[in-house]
Amino acid sequence: MAEALTVDTPDDPRLADYVSLTDVELRRRKEPAEGLFIAEGEKVIRRARQAGYEMRSMLLSAKWADRMRDVIEETDAPVYTVAPDLAERVTGYHVHRGALASMQRKPLPTAAEVLRTARRVAVMEAVNDHTNIGAIFRSAAALGMDAVLLSPDCADPLYRRSVKVSMGAVFSVPYARLDAWPQGLEAVREAGFTVLALTPAEKAVSIEEAAPHRMDRVALMLGAEGDGLSARALAAADRWVRIPMAHGVDSLNVGAAAAVAFYAVATGRPES
Repeated sequence: MAEALTVDTPDDPRLADYVSLTDVELRRRKEPAEGLFIAEGEKVIRRARQAGYEMRSMLLSAKWADRMRDVIEETDAPVYTVAPDLAERVTGYHVHRGALASMQRKPLPTAAEVLRTARRVAVMEAVNDHTNIGAIFRSAAALGMDAVLLSPDCADPLYRRSVKVSMGAVFSVPYARLDAWPQGLEAVREAGFTVLALTPAEKAVSIEEAAPHRMDRVALMLGAEGDGLSARALAAADRWVRIPMAHGVDSLNVGAAAAVAFYAVATGRPES
């Protein structure tokens, strides 16, 4: 059982994991290099623990210590309580949810390991907005996708903003990075997947017409906000599919499009 320790100076080295959480470039370098990520809020912290992530430490405002008492009693990791203004000085922002935890990352599985038991896979190309990453993972978990594959230049799903937006769904869906892009898609196809590219292009067939829910194994590719899928990714796909639009709207935000497409891909799929 951990004992809550009060910290009253922002430069205390024990708080190093939480310094400058709003500095995106710093955190992108620091967190993967040191094997950590930050879980924010009671629900996300609990879900990270339920998913088997080891806690390095926890940073709480005093009033949250009681609400997190059971977690404190179950962990051997140090728990630091701080005043709200000190938490803001350390992290760089007002910590509305009052609870942060530094968690230890797990080794990522390979794409082959993720594909072995999956039938419905989302593939992201160059999705580098953390909010979109989190929203897509949340939809993938909720709508029955089995796994996610990321191109090498996609944002980190375990970045604090991604985890927060997903409400911890990033812990529920297995994911892996493809080593090469788009060459890595060949391994997906060799694993028995039909590779579909989601695009608003006129030559694409409607996703309902393509009937992906009737296909045995499907990998659905999504591109970054604005640019969409690259020409190389489109060329590597087996089929192009689109979501029909109305009222002159040309496309949806990638997070919204992912939710619609995941529903079309997963609904009514054959039982295992």
